[in-house]
Amino acid sequence: MATAIKTKPGPFARLSAAGQSVWLDFINREILVGGDLRRMIDDDGLLGMTSNPTIFDKAISHGAAYDDDFSRLVSQGADADAIYYALTSHDVSAALDLFRPVYDSTEGVDGYVSYEVSPLLAHDAKATTAEAKKLWDLTDRPNLMVKIPGTTEGLPAIEESLFRGVNVNVTLLFGVDEYEAVAHTYVKALKRRVDAGLPVDRIASVASFFVSRIDTEVDNRLSALIQKASSPAVKAELESLMGKAAIANAKNAYAVYQKIFEGAEFAPLAAKGARVQRVLWASVGTKNPKYPDTYYIDELIGPKTVSTMPPATYDAFKDHGKVRQSLTEKVEEAPAIIARLNELGVDFRGVTDLLLDQGVKSFADSFHQLMDGIAKKRETLAGKAR
Repeated sequence: MATAIKTKPGPFARLSAAGQSVWLDFINREILVGGDLRRMIDDDGLLGMTSNPTIFDKAISHGAAYDDDFSRLVSQGADADAIYYALTSHDVSAALDLFRPVYDSTEGVDGYVSYEVSPLLAHDAKATTAEAKKLWDLTDRPNLMVKIPGTTEGLPAIEESLFRGVNVNVTLLFGVDEYEAVAHTYVKALKRRVDAGLPVDRIASVASFFVSRIDTEVDNRLSALIQKASSPAVKAELESLMGKAAIANAKNAYAVYQKIFEGAEFAPLAAKGARVQRVLWASVGTKNPKYPDTYYIDELIGPKTVSTMPPATYDAFKDHGKVRQSLTEKVEEAPAIIARLNELGVDFRGVTDLLLDQGVKSFADSFHQLMDGIAKKRETLAGKAR
């Protein structure tokens, strides 16, 4: 269970008591310098933060918050890459400092900020490992988590980074098989550290399992099947499965977590002080207006988990979130839901493979867009300085 933090009474306090940590899926300069992030930590009990290329693109490309630093870096002759690393590492480091008291008071359970390796390296293990070390050294703080995509090629980079003592947030997990491979990779990395005589008690990792995008894709496929269904009974069954896939898939992943980290395999590592690799629910913002705006939080609450919420979902849950131990409810139904989807014509493995490919591409596109924006702004400012 997450270590308790003094929090004002409300849904977040109840969520913490249920064993789930709240992280914010957002970062920009305004909440860092304006006091909003400190208030969320102090008043709400916010326990961590995640970022990704899309978030940084929105933060840096819009508004004037970064203009002074941008102009200074251009005047120093920094190229676009140097500007990117300077701006992003500054914000991540500032957030890390704000969360450091959380890290210290929870003895390293929470208080982390995630910083993603370039998504352009998602299929290059050697380059990803080098980039992870670069981000770790840039920030030079123990409560950093480097985000590495959970692609097949990413697994060696995840293992090597953890072995070297870099905390890792494994991102873009959609399939249960991929999650299981990531969990075993974490265990393998810790065993390597033990064999090398290295400590394991301060290595931290989460496995970011994406949720709402599953329902978006599956519901689209179910809608197409409903349109073609000639039998009222089949049509009714297809309709009954709408909005069920993501929660079932997540519960199946959590069952794997329990098997690995609550079983005999992990026990020797736990005896040496090793931490479990918590499952982090990502993409919890509801995309279908027919579903409650806190649906993917309300239905996935359980011990030793994290939910990283975008600002709108964070505010919604703070206002009217419902807390119960939902993650362990009706777990026996989850495999049957996925099996039935396959039987009715929804290729679930095809869904998760597609979403991984789309996720890698989406973050790569955002990264390209961000770097193009930085390059253009640099040219503009450099031209004015001439």
